[in-house]
Amino acid sequence: MNIDEKVLKSDEKIIFNLRSLYAKYGYSQFKMSKFEEYDMYVSNKDFLISDNVITFTDTNGKLMALKPDVTLSIIKNAKDIDGYVQKLYYNENVYRVSKGTDSFKEIMQVGLECIGDIDEYSICEVLLLAAKSLKKISKKSVLDISNISLIAEILDKVDSNIRASVIKCIGEKNIFELTKILKEANVDKETIDDLKALVSLYGKPAKVLPKLKELFKSETAIKAIEQFENIVNVFELEGLQDMLRIDFSVVNTIKYYNGIVFKGFVEGVPNGVLSGGQYDKLMQKMGKKAKAIGFAVYLDQLECLDDSQNAYDVDILIVYDKTTDLKQLNNMINMFIQEGESVIAQRENYEKITYKKLVDMTKGGKE
Repeated sequence: MNIDEKVLKSDEKIIFNLRSLYAKYGYSQFKMSKFEEYDMYVSNKDFLISDNVITFTDTNGKLMALKPDVTLSIIKNAKDIDGYVQKLYYNENVYRVSKGTDSFKEIMQVGLECIGDIDEYSICEVLLLAAKSLKKISKKSVLDISNISLIAEILDKVDSNIRASVIKCIGEKNIFELTKILKEANVDKETIDDLKALVSLYGKPAKVLPKLKELFKSETAIKAIEQFENIVNVFELEGLQDMLRIDFSVVNTIKYYNGIVFKGFVEGVPNGVLSGGQYDKLMQKMGKKAKAIGFAVYLDQLECLDDSQNAYDVDILIVYDKTTDLKQLNNMINMFIQEGESVIAQRENYEKITYKKLVDMTKGGKE
C-alpha cells in the first residue's frame, strides 16, 4: 500500500510508523470501546495520570466513563494462560486533562502491552521497542531507565507516612528537601545516605553501573545490576546503547509498578513523551496471575514538533481565468501532481493562500 506522506500530519505519520514497528514484532492491535464502567477507574485512580474523568449515566443506570486510559481495559480483558505471552498494541483516543491545560482533551495515545509469562527477553524487547519508538519520533532522543525494586528496598526502611513526600523528592531530584524530610522523621543516617546516593546517580550505564556496584551489595541490587547489564547488551547489538541513561528519579507509582520502569524524551519537548514499566502489582490487584510490562506514547506532548504546519499551504498555485484552455489547465495540474507536488487552481490569486511557486495561466500571464 502506497501512502502519500504529504497528506499525513506529523502525529499521523508517527502513529503509522509505530503501528508498523509493533506489528513487525508480532504485536496484535487491541480495539476497545470509547467508554468503560466508572468503577474500574475509581478503584485504580492513582494509577491514572489524572483522576479527572468524564462520566455519564448509561440507559441501564450504570455510571460510565469516557476512557482516560487504555492499559486498565487491556488488563481487564487479559486471560491468564500458563506459559503464554500476549502481545498487544493500540492507538486509541483517551479523554483527560492534558498537561499544561485546565480542560479536557481528546488525546490520541499509542502504546503496547506485553502480558503473561514475562521473562528477561520480554523486558528487553519492550525496552527496545520503546527506544525504537523514540527514534521514529526524533533522532535526538533519550530513554531513562530505573528499577523500582531497588528504590522500594530502601523505602521500606522509611515510615509509610512520609513515603509519598520522599518519592516526590526523588522524582524531582530534590536532595535538599529529601534530606530535610528524612532527618525530621529521624531516619537513620545509612538510609539517608543510600537514598541520596541513589538519587545522585545519573548517566550512561558504563558510568553508573560501576558506582551502583560499589554503593549497593544487597541481593536486590545485584539482580537490578544484572538486569541493567542484560538491557545494555541488547541495546549494543542494535546500536542503540548511546540513548540509554540510568536515572533513579524515574519513579512510577510503587503501589502498582515493580522492576524496570522507564521514560522517554525527545529534543524540543520539555516533558517525557513516553512512559512505561513493569506493573505486576496492578495485575495482581485486578485479579490476574500474569505479569506485565508496557508503555504509552503521549502524542499530545508532540504538538510542538508538528511539522505539518509548514510555511506553505501548497507547493504550486495556478491562477486561471475564463480565457484559460481547460485541457491545458488539467494537463498542467496532472504534470505537477505526477512530479510529487501539491497544487491548487484558483481564479484569483488569493492572498490567504501561501505557496512555493505561482503559475499564471490568465490571458497574458507568465509562468
